Amino acid sequence: MPETIQIGEINIAVTRKDIRNVHLSVHPPNGRVTMVAPTATRPEVARAYALSKLGWIRAQQAQLRAQARETPRAFVERESHYLWGRRHLLSVREVDAKPSIRLDHRRITLTVRPGTNVQKREAIMHDWHKSLLHAALPEMIQKWESKLGVKVAAYFLQRMKTKWGSCNHRAGNIRLNTELVKKPKDLLEYVVVHEMIHLLEPTHSERFLKLINKHYPGWREARAELNELPLSAEVWRE
Repeated sequence: MPETIQIGEINIAVTRKDIRNVHLSVHPPNGRVTMVAPTATRPEVARAYALSKLGWIRAQQAQLRAQARETPRAFVERESHYLWGRRHLLSVREVDAKPSIRLDHRRITLTVRPGTNVQKREAIMHDWHKSLLHAALPEMIQKWESKLGVKVAAYFLQRMKTKWGSCNHRAGNIRLNTELVKKPKDLLEYVVVHEMIHLLEPTHSERFLKLINKHYPGWREARAELNELPLSAEVWRE
């Protein structure tokens, strides 16, 4: 049975690893709490540590609950859409021609065939978002390959419900959330660096922290900003 610590209404999932210090995390979007503890830590010591951090846990959970949710997009005229951290207005043209998207200053023009439903409009926009990420990522990855001394075998883009990125260090692959196209480019870079460092150190160990502190010292600020920005209105499942 998985190890847990129950403190009032807060349930903390505990994982044991060969590390030196306890790591406590509160995860978006719903404030799920996890603890990674050294293998030899006694249960009462782990519980005492969690109790000492109870105020911090509740503050983090309250912050997550207060975060703005991005309202569901209908892909209609003069709707707001975010791109690289900036707000754009959507203009929709219905023309009997191949669907397309054009970006002009602060306006996104979506051209669709008459009668195109919301799901199809969303799919067209999602494909465009992926093309923008594909245009930005190779140079960014190449830059950090030389800095970190690693090689990314491949990267993949997909919608993710609970994380901004992931890494398969055995295969040498990284996976990135397509929602990152809506965030400032420096936050995309932070996620790229974070996942690439996992090619050197697969866990969030002390070695990982030393590496990210060395190569991306502003990572805490980037992580905080990323988690403060509007989340999707989708139902996020843990």
